[in-house]
Amino acid sequence: MPEPVSTLLERPGPPRTPRPGAVGLPLGLLKTARPRQWVKNVLVVAAPAAAGELFSRHAVTQVAVVFVLFTAAASAIYLINDARDADADRAHPTKCRRPVASGQVPVPVAYAVGGLLAVLAPTAATVLCTPLTAALLAAYVGMQLAYCISLKHVLVVDLTIVTTGFLMRAMIGGLALDIPLSRWFLITTGFCALFMVSAKRYSEAVQMAASSGKPGATRALLTEYTTGYLRFVWQLAAGVAVLAYCLWAMEEGGTADNGSLPWRQLSMAAFILAILRYAVFADRGTAGEPEDVVLRDRALAVIGVVWLAMYGLAVADW
Repeated sequence: MPEPVSTLLERPGPPRTPRPGAVGLPLGLLKTARPRQWVKNVLVVAAPAAAGELFSRHAVTQVAVVFVLFTAAASAIYLINDARDADADRAHPTKCRRPVASGQVPVPVAYAVGGLLAVLAPTAATVLCTPLTAALLAAYVGMQLAYCISLKHVLVVDLTIVTTGFLMRAMIGGLALDIPLSRWFLITTGFCALFMVSAKRYSEAVQMAASSGKPGATRALLTEYTTGYLRFVWQLAAGVAVLAYCLWAMEEGGTADNGSLPWRQLSMAAFILAILRYAVFADRGTAGEPEDVVLRDRALAVIGVVWLAMYGLAVADW
């Protein structure tokens, strides 16, 4: 017996794949470029700010250009990565909503825009910045492409690549302005990055093990790590970062510190408190994206502002 017309009208049909449109496609490309992740590129200011070199129009302009170019390079990697992982993302409960996986952005378009940005960013750097800046940006693009293709599946190397990406962000601002980079600055930045990256991996492993008993449910390489190993990595990185920062703050020939108080040395207390506070979330297995941890925890945000104020006073020699 045929079903009533009302029943046929009420029955939901198969899900429709959204078609890219005049507005939907640009918005999808923007979303795929991960605007929330662009906050990481603020690290390009780190070296010039630490050296007190942000007080001229040329320096501010150059750092702004580097920020835009690094953002374009990072966006290229996100586009290419999502195009490569489109089939796998469609089978994932949340990643299936990504613009490329959902069909809002066609895979060929994602590849084309990503490839264009990957070429344009280093090319523009050769014209607008120093040769070392362009070389570092090209190295970043090459390294991240290798990560997307195969290195993200290699044990320990994946942690190294992501950490190096943060370190490159911190270095490129100094290279753009020809600022000598302190060895303790580089060590502090590198191990802070490793601390946050390994804490995130540890949290993913803990959460996946607790929810499904399968640590690799969302990241296959997690099956190769143990939570004990990842805990060791973030604890080691935290310790080295604190030691390196203290040596950096006490370093001779660094930022002048002839003001009313030794602000640079006092900033060590705020830095250590920030590491200890962040470690609370790492220990709980809730340390996700670094920017989310910092912005969602009021205490950590306040500690960060206090640290910035102290270091700013040291740079200003107040």
